[in-house]
Amino acid sequence: MHKDISFNNDWLYTARFEEEFIERNYDDSSFNNVMLPHANKTIPYNYFDEKDYQFVSCYRKHFTIEDKYIKNGLFIDFEGVMTYAKCFVNGEYVGEHKGGYTPFSIDITDKVLFNEDNVLTVMVDSTERNDIPPFGHTIDYLCYGGIYREVTLRIVDDIHISHSFIRTEDVLSDNKTLETDIYISSKISADIIVEIKLLDEENNVLGTIEKNIEVSIGDTVKTISLNGLTNIKLWDIDSPNLYNVSILLKKDNEVIDKREERIGFRTVEFTENGFYLNNRHLNLVGLNRHQAFPYVGYAMPKRAQEKDAEILKDLGLNIVRTSHYPQSRHFLNRCDEIGLLVLEEIPGWQHIGDEAWKEVACENVREMITRDYNHPSIIIWGVRINESRDDHDFYVKTNEIAHNLDITRQTGGIRCISDSELLEDVYTMNDFDIHQRRQQSITGLDHLVPYMVTEKIGHTYPTKRFDKEERLINHANRHINAHNETYLDSTISGLICWCAFDYNTHYDFGSGDRICYHGVMDMFRIPKLAAATYRSQKDPEVEPVLEPATIWANGERDGGGISPIIVYTNCEKVEMYIEDKYIDCYLPDKETYRGLVHPPVIIDANVSTWGSSWGDVRFVGYVGNKEVIEKQFCKNPIATELIGIADDDTLKSGDWDTTRIVYKCVDQKGNILPFINEFIELDVEGPAEIIGPDKVSLIGGCIGIWIKTTGKKGEIILKARSSRFSANDIKITVE
Repeated sequence: MHKDISFNNDWLYTARFEEEFIERNYDDSSFNNVMLPHANKTIPYNYFDEKDYQFVSCYRKHFTIEDKYIKNGLFIDFEGVMTYAKCFVNGEYVGEHKGGYTPFSIDITDKVLFNEDNVLTVMVDSTERNDIPPFGHTIDYLCYGGIYREVTLRIVDDIHISHSFIRTEDVLSDNKTLETDIYISSKISADIIVEIKLLDEENNVLGTIEKNIEVSIGDTVKTISLNGLTNIKLWDIDSPNLYNVSILLKKDNEVIDKREERIGFRTVEFTENGFYLNNRHLNLVGLNRHQAFPYVGYAMPKRAQEKDAEILKDLGLNIVRTSHYPQSRHFLNRCDEIGLLVLEEIPGWQHIGDEAWKEVACENVREMITRDYNHPSIIIWGVRINESRDDHDFYVKTNEIAHNLDITRQTGGIRCISDSELLEDVYTMNDFDIHQRRQQSITGLDHLVPYMVTEKIGHTYPTKRFDKEERLINHANRHINAHNETYLDSTISGLICWCAFDYNTHYDFGSGDRICYHGVMDMFRIPKLAAATYRSQKDPEVEPVLEPATIWANGERDGGGISPIIVYTNCEKVEMYIEDKYIDCYLPDKETYRGLVHPPVIIDANVSTWGSSWGDVRFVGYVGNKEVIEKQFCKNPIATELIGIADDDTLKSGDWDTTRIVYKCVDQKGNILPFINEFIELDVEGPAEIIGPDKVSLIGGCIGIWIKTTGKKGEIILKARSSRFSANDIKITVE
């Protein structure tokens, strides 16, 4: 029977590699004990040399296999190792893998000693090798080293399921169909029974079928249909209904393998007239996501990956692009659960290598689709190297691989050049022009095609969260203007702006401190003003939004004053009061922003002149003549309190877990003080440690930190103190 065992704890690590490390009896007592996911090097927040993590390292793990598994197959499943992994068990070579963003499995069946100490050794080459995408030239992001995703020991019988592709058909009819391609690996020839069940989230069986099949030695593929499914709810962005497909293999009346996949019933299609989900037209609004975090790069576990998806959904997005590589399964699983659409693409950035390099890229396509085929959130495959030149034969092949593996999804190819050869199903374009260009001016075609803009703004207007008010406003306006223009063009399926979060990069790009300040949030996932432009498009019944683009200071803008004040809001009207005196009522600017559901409010009242007295201000938002939200600023902001807010109050033991705590220094009204730079000392008690330094400075009035558990149960208490304040204690239970 199939069994998965976490292989994430009790690894031994050293930041170098010698051939003698391969040997089973090598004395590794000097190695460091680490838990996966693991970064081969902890790096500073900024101003560091990216060469710091580009080296060859070694991971060793001791393990014991009971002899009751002597007739089973044994595999080590790696979810992501950057960049090249070469594996050995008990001193003998068992396999290798090129590429840091896709999973691979190593068969260790014939190398294991039962009831004895075994040693798995992994040589990890984290250099930027010219034979592996995305490397070969400069790239605008960092590919941090290490075994940075999870590892599992998989125990299987002689006959087992290697993977399955599940298709939902007749989705819009009352009677739906489930087609399952089951890939079975076998060391023997046998007659078996395959049982497929469709279950809802309460485990009610909605349909079942059994088939007798023959398997021979090697790989067998069987397609089994489950017809006449009724009372099935569709998967949609607002109602992401999920179902479980249980696949059982039975031999001699015993279950020998079981696999479960989670799916959704939905149709997706890009057309020359826009994008359709379940035959309903939907304007796609999104951001690009890098999976990087401060200090540890890519090496973050399940909870942090899921939280990123939640942050993006909470912004009001309906799509995310996994720029520029396949991302964690935990991130994609959460996108399934919350209804966040995904454009997933293969690793790469502009550069195309030689034929061997291209073959690795083609394998990336296979590995990406094989891993992620069953995610209902994924609506299109990116099968072109981001912003690369045309390469006819190469991209014919990547598209062919994608279409052969998956007949249900269209392909796209992210480009930044006009008149590019269209081999994909959707023309996906990084268009950095300040205004939205008509698609035919870019495609060079005499007809319309399915078309989507996949990057905009970003590097053309980098903005720090602690920049001056006018730049923050200009940054926000570029985002809201771009989406307004996209909505007005029915031939554009949607706009995925660059980007969600700031990220570390090579010295060739970004600011001088190794950070690209392109996000609508910083690296700690703390929003800039531009984030409010997305939140303001949410339904006010879901969340009323009122974000005046001001810090209410008479000397912040060039020339002084505060007018005009743009209010990013989904309210129907906004009233303004100064010193509790009613000034006026303001309505959304529907004339300028004809494409938006919720245009911003523009307040152009001359409420002050330079040198005049200043007063407290209050903005009040109304929906249906009912006050739903209020925002206040004080005339004399004073540092009043240091507040800590944790994303979670409960974590899990076992594999290491994490959560983020945001500390902010606020004034009398609870507003962040954007120019305070207090120094904070952190102290953690209990089964946890701080990721990164324990002494940090506020950045733009606030800072985020992550703590990681040690695998043990208990209570964590996190304390923080600045020169002026002690923050509230953060208490977290590890269960």
